[in-house]
Amino acid sequence: MKISEERKLEDLESFVISSKMTSLAKENAKNNIFLDAGRGNPNWINKKARLAFNRLVEFGIIESERTINKGDMAGYTEQHGMRQRFEAFLRPEEYKIDDFWLSILDYIHDDLKLNQDEVIKEFVDGAIGNNYPMPARVLKNTGKIINQYLQTTLYNGVNLKDETDVFATEGGTAAIVYIFNTLRENKLINYGDKIAINTPIFTPYIEIPTLNDYQMVEVDLNSDASNHWEIAPGEIDKLLDPSIKLFVVVNPSNPGSKAFSEKDLAEIKEVIKKRPDLMIVTDDVYGTFVENFQTLYSVVPDNTLLVYSFSKLFGATGWRLGLVAAHEKNVFDRLISQLPEKDKQELNKRYGSVEFEPAKMKFIDRLVADSRSISLYHTAGLSTPQQIMEDLFSLTHLVNRDKSDTYIETSKKIVDKRYTDLHDSLDYPKDESNDNSKYYSIIDIYTVAARKYGQEFRNFLENNFEQLDFLINLAQKNGVVLMDGVGFGTHPGCLRVSQANLPTEDYRLIGNQMMQLLADYHKQFIEHKVKIKNK
Repeated sequence: MKISEERKLEDLESFVISSKMTSLAKENAKNNIFLDAGRGNPNWINKKARLAFNRLVEFGIIESERTINKGDMAGYTEQHGMRQRFEAFLRPEEYKIDDFWLSILDYIHDDLKLNQDEVIKEFVDGAIGNNYPMPARVLKNTGKIINQYLQTTLYNGVNLKDETDVFATEGGTAAIVYIFNTLRENKLINYGDKIAINTPIFTPYIEIPTLNDYQMVEVDLNSDASNHWEIAPGEIDKLLDPSIKLFVVVNPSNPGSKAFSEKDLAEIKEVIKKRPDLMIVTDDVYGTFVENFQTLYSVVPDNTLLVYSFSKLFGATGWRLGLVAAHEKNVFDRLISQLPEKDKQELNKRYGSVEFEPAKMKFIDRLVADSRSISLYHTAGLSTPQQIMEDLFSLTHLVNRDKSDTYIETSKKIVDKRYTDLHDSLDYPKDESNDNSKYYSIIDIYTVAARKYGQEFRNFLENNFEQLDFLINLAQKNGVVLMDGVGFGTHPGCLRVSQANLPTEDYRLIGNQMMQLLADYHKQFIEHKVKIKNK
């Protein structure tokens, strides 16, 4: 690829660059096996929830036939006696997944203290998708189940399940878009405001605030490889700046894979004591890959919106399963109530067509209304089959009660093995701390170069080739796709490797291919030195 083309690529978003690398890698010069470790889509799935969903749909059709059964047409479902009929439908001696359903029925009754007929009715109607999502924000019992899941996986002993409102969304990406939009519509962020982000970070959090829709000024709370991507000392103090309106974090970070330490969480809690008006959004999609993870939401719940997605842990990126969670008393509602009277009147007019007392409308319900441009609020909400999948994924964990979740533990072992193999093949330093999710690695190719061939070669590589040169050649010659780290906020030379989406044996191969390409660059370095010497 020409240098001019490489420079044009550098201006593109990281995922667009990755797409370009994919097309190059599939036709690579060495006819190597195509290895794409760019995207974070896991190559495993949770089968239990999916099998349970299929049984639920089957039962739902049988239930519908009780009221209307004319050819391909079935009718509506009836709640009375549904749990009893569902138990009669289950045949654990024939279908192993039915044991899971029996465990769910026990859990609903014994632990959640919910009406089994009502919950099964919600599950059945939700799975067959025969009604609009009502309530639009989240189905009644689904919200309770999701809250219980968040309590057991992310809050680390802090009891918030009964004080948290949930909005089920089309994946974590939709949650991000909805939040920024409603913050702007409700005058909580304005053009020119400052937003703090922990960098490196998932690229949309860098890009969205700078779009014409927002035009915000970004303040980076930096981390780097010297401390295994843990946020640098003193960086959290930047949040004391009163001009910073919003702090957005991905925790554990993407691509650094590092979770906030207890010290970091304590420092942020102290900041909030001095800055009670600071708004926080925490995206915790990788939290379950960290031992004893604690979300920022459980530390400063009044100030924090929690974004979560089921996609990564449960191999469900195609389902688009996410959520936003907010504390019942929060800074977002309080700041709206403190807006100038003119702004409040404007917002009352905006939401007045869908709410009798718009001034009392919660921020999280404004999210729901804004997600359908207000006028379509009556058809808002995540599709009910998707909501039931969120239930079932949650319940695969919850029915274990206090026992170890073998599925989650297995997912951790998978990424740990791939992380180890990659780093060993590159002779690259490892971070074995409990705060490292190991879902991604950031590999600084300049560091690899220095460790293998010395500092002089490292300098040659950095000073004589474009930022994307190694990445492009890795795809074009060797058939390996990684992602450029610069788009995530790293320095040039950093490459993001996903430890989720390829067979485990391929990660050592990726490392070997990187080292082979580095050897090719080293040959050019030797030739360069010879030319200089012979002049």
